[in-house]
Amino acid sequence: MSVKFLSDEWLAAVNDALAGDDAYQSATATTDLSLQFVVADAPEGDVEYHATMANGTTTYAAGPNESADATIRSNYDTAVAISKGDLNTQAAFISGKLKVEGNLAKIMMNQSALTALAEALKDLDIEY
Repeated sequence: MSVKFLSDEWLAAVNDALAGDDAYQSATATTDLSLQFVVADAPEGDVEYHATMANGTTTYAAGPNESADATIRSNYDTAVAISKGDLNTQAAFISGKLKVEGNLAKIMMNQSALTALAEALKDLDIEY
């Protein structure tokens, strides 16, 4: 069943996929990272959500997280391209399509966890 990108159902599907992925949980067993995402110009307006990665468990939730290690901003088209795997996050950052505020060093230190995250979510059935 497909879920609409950035919807509450999408957040729940992401959480379910990550909770059921033993390889992902193992790959992120020592990760401690929280990220705030702000997506501008989505069909229903701007969207904020956050991801908290701690000790092999990752939770996505709607709304802001004021204590996030970093905030990642993009427009909807960029977020879709990254989600689909059509645009690499590093290329989006370098080209200015993705803006990062906060602890960039902590993001870089956890690059392997973020790669595992993308791998764990690549087969999610998403409606854009």
